[in-house]
Amino acid sequence: MLISKEQPIGVFDSGFGGLTVARALIDLLPSEHVVYVGDTGRYPYGPRPASEIRNFSNEIVSYLVEQHGVKMVVVACNTASSFALEDLRDRFDVPIVGVIEPGLRAALRATKNHSVGVIGTVGTIASGAYQHSAAALDREATVHCYACPGFVEFVERGEFDSDQVHVLAERLLGPLVSAKVDTLLLGCTHYPFLARTIADVMGRDVLLISSAEETAFDVKAVLETTGAANPSPDRGVHHFLSSGDAGWFAEMGGRLLGPELAHAEHVHFGA
Repeated sequence: MLISKEQPIGVFDSGFGGLTVARALIDLLPSEHVVYVGDTGRYPYGPRPASEIRNFSNEIVSYLVEQHGVKMVVVACNTASSFALEDLRDRFDVPIVGVIEPGLRAALRATKNHSVGVIGTVGTIASGAYQHSAAALDREATVHCYACPGFVEFVERGEFDSDQVHVLAERLLGPLVSAKVDTLLLGCTHYPFLARTIADVMGRDVLLISSAEETAFDVKAVLETTGAANPSPDRGVHHFLSSGDAGWFAEMGGRLLGPELAHAEHVHFGA
């Protein structure tokens, strides 16, 4: 398909987590237009069956391509990247970037003792996507993968450092503390919002890695390789959409992303 440099980049997540990726994209690629879809009407994706996640992802990417004419798509959701990325790449002609390999590459580069922790949703960890990618990228490293059910729900409620989330973090992260990992990959785009709590539990010697910045660099590389980067000196225009309550999404999302998210529109997808 014919790609125009002025076309936007599509980004989607089950809710607010992908705003960490959107923030990194806006900072790294200020000329690019971004259309962000937060599927808050159907979050969280983590406990859902793989077939349902693939259907949701296909529906959202179809919408981004057909209604907004995006020139590429960023799957800013680890669960969707785990279950739907290859299927989406087979279905659509635009480049599609996920968040699993970029974050894992950064963690494997950063570790000093070759002991890396990965935390994610139940679905992401159960998929084996991080384990398979780690084996392909670095056979010497030991990668400890653990699910953290409940973290996404705390973030979606805007509860980042309460006593309750701290107690939950102590319980869920205990095995990683015992494993003496020196690097911890936040394998869900929601988790950077809990970084302070996670760091308190893991200790100051453990480096936390978010996939957002590394994913933005991957997007930049794809745009440059395909000649699709927007050369305009003007700042890009950004649109934010939510399948749930758009007013609540704008209020909460604006606190997380910044002034670019002052308004959100509602978009309807199937149940």
